Amino acid sequence: MMPYDLIREGLVALLLVFVLTVALAGFLSSPDEPPLTLQQYAQQNPVGFVTTAMKELSGTSIIAQYGPPYNQGTGSVQSIGPISLQQAAGVTIPIDVAHVYVLDPLAIAAQSDPQVATALQMFTQAEAQQQAAWESTYTKALGTATGSNGHVVVPNGDDGPLPALMDHLLTLGTSGALDGLLLSSGGFYQNDFTKPLLFLSEDALPTKAAQFNLLGSQWGVMNETGNYPGQAWLWLYTFWYQVPPYNTSTNADALVLVTMGILTALLTLFPYLPLLNRLPYYLGVHRLIWREYYHDVRVEAHRSADTSPAPVP
Repeated sequence: MMPYDLIREGLVALLLVFVLTVALAGFLSSPDEPPLTLQQYAQQNPVGFVTTAMKELSGTSIIAQYGPPYNQGTGSVQSIGPISLQQAAGVTIPIDVAHVYVLDPLAIAAQSDPQVATALQMFTQAEAQQQAAWESTYTKALGTATGSNGHVVVPNGDDGPLPALMDHLLTLGTSGALDGLLLSSGGFYQNDFTKPLLFLSEDALPTKAAQFNLLGSQWGVMNETGNYPGQAWLWLYTFWYQVPPYNTSTNADALVLVTMGILTALLTLFPYLPLLNRLPYYLGVHRLIWREYYHDVRVEAHRSADTSPAPVP
């Protein structure tokens, strides 16, 4: 008998694995791209940032017209026949995009900047028709706008206080302040990225995803940035988005949800469904897989028959 210290060897092995993990993590790092932030978006594409902000302000963005769980819109509501689980659940994360992404951040900035306060007051106190006219003029001007030194330069027009407001909102974006404002939830943990992600999903995320072939139309949910394998187990879900009628339907998500629900139910109930639970035996696939085993069984059976003693007459 030899003494054996299992605890000591376990601790040594754990320590070696820990050191190796830290060393390799520091040397190889992560294969993923760094997270996309509002600050990065505003710095790299100021015109795109301001254009998205204007869509939020005017209520023409995808999120503004989305529907539940964010608002009462119908732009992205999906259903199966007359049934819509999305509408049945209702608005559970209410987001007033004009206030959340534009007016509220500017209102905070206005507390220490008289020029922003004046421009914001001019806009908010104007009639809805006047606001819409300013928004239309400024949005059209953004079509020929250029970004220069952290500012967006647009042709002169009757767009009221919007150039000043959007210029300051861009400053909040490029400084990183807007990221912090949108993460503030009033709770102890400030880690709800819903609002920043919704803003980025208008333009920044689709543009970035297309560069890495990560769009849904590119089987993106299965891909990974760089030459690394993605989540291959998700092929069963993404497959449906590539074939009719799913790839042309406005209710594709709902259809895929129902399809996967039915398939999952069949898989769960398979052992209890008559005829279906006998299907493996009828197909005989197991015999193909275990063909060597069945061959050995037959050989052994023949060998036993050949070596068995003859019956006594």
